[in-house]
Amino acid sequence: MSWTLATRHDGAVSDSSPWSDVRVRTLEQIATGVRRGALDPVQLVEEALEQAAATADLNAIVYLDADGARAAAAAHDRTGALAGVPVLVKEIVEVEGLPYRCGSASLDEPGQQDADVVRRLRAAGAIIIGLSHTHEFAYGCTGTSNRVGPCRNPHDPSRMTGGSSSGSAAAVAAGVVPLAIGTDTAGSVRIPAALCGIVGFKPSYGTLPTDRVFPLSQSLDHVGVLTRTAADAAYALNALAGTTAAQAVAPSAAAPRLGVVTNPEYLNLTPEVSSAWSAAMKRFNPVEVQLPDWSHSFTTAAHLQGPEAVANHRGRAHDRYQPDVQQRLREAAQVQPADYERAKEEATRITAELDAVFQHVDAVLTPTVLTTAPPIDAADTAGGGLEVRRQLLTATRLANLTRHAAVSLPIPADGLPVGLQVIAASNERAAAVACWIEAQR
Repeated sequence: MSWTLATRHDGAVSDSSPWSDVRVRTLEQIATGVRRGALDPVQLVEEALEQAAATADLNAIVYLDADGARAAAAAHDRTGALAGVPVLVKEIVEVEGLPYRCGSASLDEPGQQDADVVRRLRAAGAIIIGLSHTHEFAYGCTGTSNRVGPCRNPHDPSRMTGGSSSGSAAAVAAGVVPLAIGTDTAGSVRIPAALCGIVGFKPSYGTLPTDRVFPLSQSLDHVGVLTRTAADAAYALNALAGTTAAQAVAPSAAAPRLGVVTNPEYLNLTPEVSSAWSAAMKRFNPVEVQLPDWSHSFTTAAHLQGPEAVANHRGRAHDRYQPDVQQRLREAAQVQPADYERAKEEATRITAELDAVFQHVDAVLTPTVLTTAPPIDAADTAGGGLEVRRQLLTATRLANLTRHAAVSLPIPADGLPVGLQVIAASNERAAAVACWIEAQR
């Protein structure tokens, strides 16, 4: 089984889709084809729109800007590292002229101007075809709470995508677009990537700008990318970050020094994930490493996120929020100012602990989530909802607290997708390790 894309569970997305002839191309190949005249941006957009219509039942796209995308394709100058690449943008990221709703019934206004990451997409030649579904205000990890209802997993539409970048993951997995923009405050790029069987790359803090992105927690918010492969994710980050010329990342010929997590909280896996995880680890030769105390780091992140979320939502119409988001804000309001100040100090100490681990290994491997995609209705039960959140959030929150780069990769599994997380000290190291793992097929 491929290490780059997990198999679909029930054939919900057909291999005969109009994207089938393009899905095997990398982002670089698509852009190169457009620049050389071998691929037509108009045709690429039409194929994306057709696949969006064919998979509309997934609820991955909350606004499809067909006319705008067609106009952009027709006027395209065939330049840029992402020339002609159809892209979806998470709906908490402002796009001029498109609805700015953040998944909430409390908010309905047009975007006043492009967020910086959107300007970078356009400058690189990408074509935005619409807005992708988010858990309301990005304040949830299941992708089930939105003014238009839950997002559905392409591998089994009765199951959740994870969140909060739910639609971005589902649309890439369903072959609508090869690249989507997401955000990640506690795992919101990596969780849905894992449950949908694609790649989610949360770069190090500040790599991609968060201006005009609705904030959840300024200390923890990251903008990231979702793609079909690790190589595509690295290429997209290079194109958008402006740090180097966009080019494919070649996997290292030498095996990286890999550490595998031993903290028991990260390894409390369901049988399906445990089987896939054990098989994957046998392919490598990792050394065991201990990550910073899980309970302490998790609580520290929560004490940072809570007060900032409350401040960001002060004065808004909470009574029109989804019930789970209302409850989350009530819980966040219980965090005391002293806890918040202490958390800022503890975050520095925990980051130093993880930096010390990276003195001995190039990257640490963990499961991305502890379960395969749960049923959508599992998020609605009191006890079940808490357990689902635990299974989805346990492994991802540390990298937001320490602001290190983290990537979720699909690994071979029977049935529903399973994700492997790579945490590294830098974007470059994370990309190199992820591409090396991807090459081990």
